[in-house]
Amino acid sequence: MSPAFRAAAPLRLDFAGGWTDVPPWSAREGGVVVSAAIGLYAHAEVRPGGAGFRLSAEDLGEHAELPDRAALAGDGSLPLLRAGLRVLPLAGCDVTTRSDAPPGSGLGSSGALDVALVAALATARGDALGAREIADLAFRLERLEAGIPGGRQDQFTAAFGGFLQLGFRDPEVSVTRLDLDPDFLAALERRMLVVYTGASRFSGATIGRVMQAYERGDRLVTTALHGLRATAERMAEALRAGDLARVGALLNANWQQQQALDPGMCTPLMAGLGHAMRESGALGGKAAGSGAGGSMFFLGPDDPGPAIEAVRAMGMTLLPMRWAAAGVRAC
Repeated sequence: MSPAFRAAAPLRLDFAGGWTDVPPWSAREGGVVVSAAIGLYAHAEVRPGGAGFRLSAEDLGEHAELPDRAALAGDGSLPLLRAGLRVLPLAGCDVTTRSDAPPGSGLGSSGALDVALVAALATARGDALGAREIADLAFRLERLEAGIPGGRQDQFTAAFGGFLQLGFRDPEVSVTRLDLDPDFLAALERRMLVVYTGASRFSGATIGRVMQAYERGDRLVTTALHGLRATAERMAEALRAGDLARVGALLNANWQQQQALDPGMCTPLMAGLGHAMRESGALGGKAAGSGAGGSMFFLGPDDPGPAIEAVRAMGMTLLPMRWAAAGVRAC
């Protein structure tokens, strides 16, 4: 059996500023996002050999067998895997991916999968790529090759890991690491609750509506995007200061601005979860990713026990929570 080349890239919590990394806003106005890598991962495995391509996305239950390189072109199933093999070509091989998080969780799993796939393919080819090169190629794979709309924060967080303040002025991306006090990080980790609502969401339609409204000059959407960028700048300051109360308040502020972008941003399930968390003493919280379903995360009180019980009482899933200091790793 031929050797396998594997990579794992962390998912993320977008503390503030999400949506400002999405074009055309990110090109015209410039965006700021504060994001943190977490210990849930997207995995990719590449096993060269044989004729044609055998593709599998285990968490989606999707599989495809393609006879030759020509079959990788155009539309079809498993667009990210097909795009990866167009961007970083190999001869015949097996490619398998999976994610630790549910599909449509809002935790940046597709961006992390892009990064893991690029890293595994590059390793199989013998290419030595740095974190920024991997992130740039991963963005190209998803947005340009596969044609899936969105921004760049997921790819850069998955590639670099840790807590980041990301600046976007397309095509440039600035990456600033936020070196936080270890005791504050531990408290933040202990009190952070990541909740999958049970309702998957796929963000393409929501992203399209929001950016079309921005291009029409919708005042509410434009004001909210400005507010999201300013909130991200304040969030970086609050994290550096180790101010839990301010972090919670800014999570709430970001969520309010996010909901101003689109009427479908907050589903009834999400509204009910938010109410339960406030009643349980949470300092703040927001949707993970673009919203309209998926996951939410909350900064709980010093004793998060009541909030945990409230999640269980609602029949929702509490996901494992730990920070990931390192970005993508391949072998």
